[in-house]
Amino acid sequence: MTKLIVSEHGKVYEDARGSLTRGLEVVEFACGIPHLLKGEFSENVGTNVDSWSIRQPLGVVAGITPFNFPAMVPMWMFPIAIACGNTFILKPSEKDPSCAIRLAELLSDAGLPDGVFNVINGDKEAVDAILENKDIKAVSFVGSTPIAKYIYENSAKNEKRVQALGGAKNHLVVMPDCDLDGAVNGLMGAAYGSAGERCMAQSVAVAVGDIGDELVSRLSKKAEALKVGPGMDKTSEMGPLVTKQHLEKVTSYVDLGVKEGAKLVVDGRGLKLQGYENGFYIGGCLFDYVNKDMRIYKEEIFGPVLSVVRVKTFEEAAKLINDHEYGNGVSIYTRDGDAGRTFASKIQVGMVGINVPIPVPMAFHSFGGWKRSLFGDSGMHGMEGIKFYTKLKTVTSRWPSGVRSNAEFVMPTMK
Repeated sequence: MTKLIVSEHGKVYEDARGSLTRGLEVVEFACGIPHLLKGEFSENVGTNVDSWSIRQPLGVVAGITPFNFPAMVPMWMFPIAIACGNTFILKPSEKDPSCAIRLAELLSDAGLPDGVFNVINGDKEAVDAILENKDIKAVSFVGSTPIAKYIYENSAKNEKRVQALGGAKNHLVVMPDCDLDGAVNGLMGAAYGSAGERCMAQSVAVAVGDIGDELVSRLSKKAEALKVGPGMDKTSEMGPLVTKQHLEKVTSYVDLGVKEGAKLVVDGRGLKLQGYENGFYIGGCLFDYVNKDMRIYKEEIFGPVLSVVRVKTFEEAAKLINDHEYGNGVSIYTRDGDAGRTFASKIQVGMVGINVPIPVPMAFHSFGGWKRSLFGDSGMHGMEGIKFYTKLKTVTSRWPSGVRSNAEFVMPTMK
């Protein structure tokens, strides 16, 4: 499975294997579903009246997943959905659909009955068929914000539940008192890992106070030395982008940043590898002196492009992040416990890391952003996933003593 991800997506082997591991963690979490689906019971809520709640499956549910994690993101969805008693339809990205087919084969080999896990391929036509089908009760989605909004609006129009995770512009705040080596290494992996094709990629480094010069100096040396190559090459730290069209899009953003006046410290454009001259490669790019009015700051690039924004204070950094339209993930590097605690409490972002570069929650917590990074009120996996893929039923019961009571025409009061 790992080799299949590498061959079709292009990310390096260890990154692909790590993403598969994170998906398997959700499978392990789903194996404990009987305990997590236990309801609540209250005896004698009224005289000889008991009440209890149970969670029951929705029926048929669907997932529409992105190209960047062809195994992990589906595995955030279908293990929980199926364990809760639903059947699942997966519509993978048309850019790398083979992993979904392999998952279906493995589930069939493991004994899953036909029709419980289903794969359909296609583009917008297949998506619209899912959104318009009245038998599909819920839709899960991960992708860009415009498509997430489209999924959200049309799911609601067709009376479906929806969890639609959109785009991101994740910031990593570098405080003057931090472990700078830790921050630089964290940024390198978070900005350039998987060629930046992650919704949790840290694409903005916020340098607070006088840390900016040293931060950029260290980052530039490491970005210039970044080993770019084929995903199956064990020495590669970053592989190619997924398609020629995406390479052109990312390159155009680097061009734009130069025009906007940002300082391009490391230029990865035009990278050619011997033997892979037609590959979709770009080196790591590093901008300095980026400001909040530039498009390269506002928009999600989804490539190996890291922007450094310089601010004077912690408060200015927090305001910068809270004012951004996206609120997916964020991190801070600091040795100051008060700064870390205040940041975690006040920042308007769904997933927060403190001295952790990519704050992806474990399977038993839930994944989800704020603002225009999430449409719908439910995150993925964890208890959020269980609530999303089930509906609540509450039963109130009284067993008569054998004497039929007279009809009552008032609101029941349990007396």
